[in-house]
Formats: sequence, C-alpha cells, structure tokens
Amino acid sequence: MRLGTGIGWRPEIADGIEALPGIDWVEVVAENVCPGHLPESLLRLRERGTTVIPHGVSLGLGGAELPDPARLSALAGAAEALGSPLVTEHIAFVRAGGPRTGHPEMEAGHLLPVPRTRDALDVLCENVRVAQEALPVPLALENIAALFSWPDEELTEGAFLAELVERTGVRLLIDVANLHTNHVNRGEDPAAALDELPLDSLAYVHVAGGFERDGVWHDSHAHPVPPQVLDVLAQLRARTAPPGVLLERDENFPPVDELAGELESIRRVLEEGAEQRELSVHGR
Repeated sequence: MRLGTGIGWRPEIADGIEALPGIDWVEVVAENVCPGHLPESLLRLRERGTTVIPHGVSLGLGGAELPDPARLSALAGAAEALGSPLVTEHIAFVRAGGPRTGHPEMEAGHLLPVPRTRDALDVLCENVRVAQEALPVPLALENIAALFSWPDEELTEGAFLAELVERTGVRLLIDVANLHTNHVNRGEDPAAALDELPLDSLAYVHVAGGFERDGVWHDSHAHPVPPQVLDVLAQLRARTAPPGVLLERDENFPPVDELAGELESIRRVLEEGAEQRELSVHGR
C-alpha cells in the first residue's frame, strides 16, 4: 500500500492542510474522532480522495491488562467511519492499577516505554493479537521516544520490534524522530536499530520536530524538524522505500508555508535517497 506524503490533521490547521499541495493522506488522533460527527474538513479531504488514518494513543498495548474492548470498539469505529486502510497505535503502556491490583487505576497521561524483556514481549504480543482480532483493518505499531531505559533489558529496540513482527504479523510505524530522541537520551544508535528492523513490514514513517535542553532531547512535536531527524530519515531511505511519510505537528503551529517547506524538505530527502540508491545499484 503506497500512501505518499502526508501530514497530521489537527483542527487548528485544518484549512491550511486542505490548501497544501501534494498531500496524499492525513493522520488523525483516533480518540478525537466521533464517527457520527466527522469534521467537515476531513469529509472534504475524503471526498477528494485523500486517505485518512486514525492514530490511537490510549490502548496501552504494553500494559499488563488486556486491551479494553470499549477502546478497541472505538478505534474500529473510527477506521470504518473514515474508510481507513489501517489503524495505528503505540508500543507503550499508559495506565496501571485497577480492580485486579487492589489499587485505583492511574492514567499516566503519557506514552511510557515498555521494558525490552522477554516477559514484556510476551504480554505485548498477546495484547496485539487481541487487538488485531477486534479491528476491521490491519494494525501498525509505533516505536516511542523515551527519557530512560529500564534496567536488565534483554533485547535491543530493533530486535524487540523484529520479534514482535515475527510473532504477531503486526506492521510497523517507524518514527525517525523517536529514533533520534533515543539516540540522545539513551545512547542508542539509529543505524543499528534500522539494521535490525524487518523493513518489509513497514507501514509508514513519522517525522517530527523537537529540541535539546541540558543534554535531553524533547520530542515536542512543536518545533521544526531538525537536520538530525532528516538524517535518520535519509538512513532509512537508504535501506528501503517507505510506503508513506508523514509530518507531525501538535503545537505552536507555524504559517502554512512553513509546513509546506518542511514537507518539501522531507520529499527532497526521499528523492535524493532514491537517486543514491539507484546509483549504488547500477554501480555494482
């Protein structure tokens, strides 16, 4: 499935997104979609053939509990209302506690990293299988940014994701900004992660901005995409042609022409990568 170049749809920039040239698809936060009352902008985009993909943030597939049936039903409903070819979520946990623990359920309000251990992978795989059975379209999962690593981890990020794909058949949404974040915050090499990933399972790619402060990279989605993130995108493009690439922006929205410039930078990286790959193939 070829998606092309897309942007995260947000109501604050809905009119601008409709005016942007070359937008093949958009991604919308699934929890912000009411199937019976879709925003007029999304309806207009769909009418002109723009693919819309719901991106969930609340399933918590890395948590100890099985996915909530009501949340799965809502995600399925969003996919059906939008005519989406797939849905996406995160490899993360977002809540803890509940009746089975004897403690009140607590929402983190953030995507928290799953320990890269065999036990955690077993739990994640089971939760993914439950989600896949409940959804009407394929599921793709995103690697997340983190400030820390859990102690006694047994797998690298690439190996963890590769085994997840092998065991469940789930597709991957690779966020190159998150790979850069984990390089700064956790000392992980993006190239090493890319080398271990099953890139034939790639659904699409996220690109987003952030900033560094006191040696910590903040994956803000509120700043321009920096050269370091585009470099990781170039490394990925050197290995494969991603089916789709999407620009994320969640806050501090700039003028539409600035977003158009960022999208053009992304396209340029992809085009240059394709040319270099072609030269490399013919050179051999």
